Amino acid sequence: MQTMKIYNLFPLLAGEFKNWDSHIDRAAAMGFDWIFVNPLQKPGASGSLYSIADYFQINPKFVNARSRKKPETQLRETIRRAEKKHGMRFMIDLVINHCAIDSDIVKKHPKWFLRDSHGNVEHPWCMEDGRKVVWQDLASFDHEHTAYPRGLYQFFHKIVEHFVSLGFHGFRCDAAYQLPDKLWRQLIADIKKKYPDVVFTAETLGCSADQSKQTAAAGFDYIFNSSKWWDFESPWLLEQYQLTREFTPSISFPESHDTERLYQESHDNVDALKQRYLFSAIFSAGVMMPIGYEFGFRKPLHVVNTRPDDWESTDVDLTDFITRVNKFKSEHQVFQEDGPANLIGYEHSPFLFLWKASNCSTEEALVILNKDPWNKQHFSVDNLYQYVQAKEPLLDVSPEYPLDYIPTPFEFGLNPGMGRVMITSRKK
Repeated sequence: MQTMKIYNLFPLLAGEFKNWDSHIDRAAAMGFDWIFVNPLQKPGASGSLYSIADYFQINPKFVNARSRKKPETQLRETIRRAEKKHGMRFMIDLVINHCAIDSDIVKKHPKWFLRDSHGNVEHPWCMEDGRKVVWQDLASFDHEHTAYPRGLYQFFHKIVEHFVSLGFHGFRCDAAYQLPDKLWRQLIADIKKKYPDVVFTAETLGCSADQSKQTAAAGFDYIFNSSKWWDFESPWLLEQYQLTREFTPSISFPESHDTERLYQESHDNVDALKQRYLFSAIFSAGVMMPIGYEFGFRKPLHVVNTRPDDWESTDVDLTDFITRVNKFKSEHQVFQEDGPANLIGYEHSPFLFLWKASNCSTEEALVILNKDPWNKQHFSVDNLYQYVQAKEPLLDVSPEYPLDYIPTPFEFGLNPGMGRVMITSRKK
């Protein structure tokens, strides 16, 4: 399976379908091969993209009202243009853990929903900073104990079939770990019988390592990991990586629509943006980046309030850097899978020194990353070749200032957040 380099085209920022082409062109020029869009369906009264009232109607915010073409036709033609021009494939959020509380579905199929002790429809919730946060605009589907499991399943199956018919080849399954594994196994298997090239990815934000492992084993093609929050030292990320990689490859991201913008979070540090994107692309088989990251946008992507007018004018442009990273990721198998990986070095080192190998080829990689996005650090080692099995020369594929050859001993001053990436191959 080809690696996934995903550009998250956030629909509330991109606006009507007729305005998407320029964003898709830019994503393709940077080397992305997938476009991920958040829910496009008609929302409930709250207006949240994730509070879906009608799964088979398009949100009017994305439709050109002056066009005589149906909303579905406008969307289908946008996807077809991207496919024909760039070979781009599209992925959409699959939100079947809940729907809008004011959706007609709640009235038409009351037995499909969880109920509290008073018979009221339950709302999904989570714990944040020790307090319970309840989403009052949402109604939780009862996947485990509904009196009509076949009807509920057929409804979910119909949603997937509908979006496949519109041209989508992939689904990001929202809060996948909250749904029963048996549901995912059946749904994924049934869809793939008819559409074998459709890709299912699992969003697991906030779940434990064991939950990630269990979800990864439910038939997904990819699982999103939590590398965005790694400090480049704690053991938990590599532990999670080792738990899940035997079941399914993972996707990393430097920020998402659920997080603060990294440029804002890092106090306008461009080197932090480069550092995190480079690591995300190297660490996992897949990588995802939201719209605006390449320009250092500061405003968070809001599922209710974001509008096209929120497009920012900045002096940041990382398109060339991201293009170079995506290029070497596409050219080397070792960066297209969740292969064996180990940290080299010592605790509290100013560098991330990572070894990674491919299971599908003879490639190995060494990554030396300056953890500090503010200060230059000097790296030195007697012989880099002691850390690889291969005897072939190391090739520097770094996105910035690549070296013509790798000297022994090896010394280099890494600029703030800078990464040096080298590959070699074992003899067959």
